[in-house]
Amino acid sequence: MTDHVYKHIELTGSSRSGSDDAIRNALAKAHETVRGIQWFRVVETRGHVVEGKVAHWQVTIDVGFTLE
Repeated sequence: MTDHVYKHIELTGSSRSGSDDAIRNALAKAHETVRGIQWFRVVETRGHVVEGKVAHWQVTIDVGFTLE
């Protein structure tokens, strides 16, 4: 097994349907430009409320990826 060095970035994804989709949206977008994503950690979950109902879920994640 090789030793790895990781870099962290913080992302916030959003979704109308739920927190899991907000995470998936953030990771999918990051995957377009960041190579070697290995893990994520949920930092914060919040939402946008409109007329007493959840309009959007917003999830901030810490994402780790290996440096080349």
